[in-house]
Amino acid sequence: MDSPLNTELSANSASTSQPGDTIPAGEPSRAPTPAKTPLPPAAKAAPRSVGAVVESTPDAPVNKMRRRIVWASIVGFLTTCFLMFLRFFLPRSILEPSSKFSVGFPSDYALGVDTKWQQQYRIWVDKTSDRIFVIYARCTHLGCTPDWKASENKFKCPCHGSGYDSEAINFEGPAPRPMDRAHVELDAEGQIVVDIGKLYKWPKGDRNEFNDPGAYIPL
Repeated sequence: MDSPLNTELSANSASTSQPGDTIPAGEPSRAPTPAKTPLPPAAKAAPRSVGAVVESTPDAPVNKMRRRIVWASIVGFLTTCFLMFLRFFLPRSILEPSSKFSVGFPSDYALGVDTKWQQQYRIWVDKTSDRIFVIYARCTHLGCTPDWKASENKFKCPCHGSGYDSEAINFEGPAPRPMDRAHVELDAEGQIVVDIGKLYKWPKGDRNEFNDPGAYIPL
């Protein structure tokens, strides 16, 4: 005698149509149930391991060079601004040569005009039979530097033609008065000390300062 479970299994197997079976007339046909196809092992997504490091693609050399140029420009700009900021707080002073200097001993000079200090100090040392004095080489017309013409025994201004004799007294051209003379004195060693910060003048129609103490050194 069959159990109820065996009876149910037999009924299910009988109701499933097999290929080649004849379906009795009067019963509806049943489509066969397709079997599930198992997925291939490659189709299954592999689980990502915890803590895996993903490597990025390195930058191209051109991008690296551009980046370096940009950073160098920024650093250079900031450095320049910083230096300008520091320079603003530094003291600004104009270094000018001293107006007082030594030109040697009176015995170093022969009679007449000596031009060796013209380029450095803009002066001429002039020695006569009874005195030595220093002429400041500046034309009294417009301030040009005249030239000493030894062959003509005179100073000649190249700008507008003013002429001065060997003692810088004007005698031709537009110069209104003689050239100035610098203060001179002897130091403890007997050398001539010139101070172009103090000048002696002979204005037209005014007092002559060329004979004042300090305008010359007596010999």
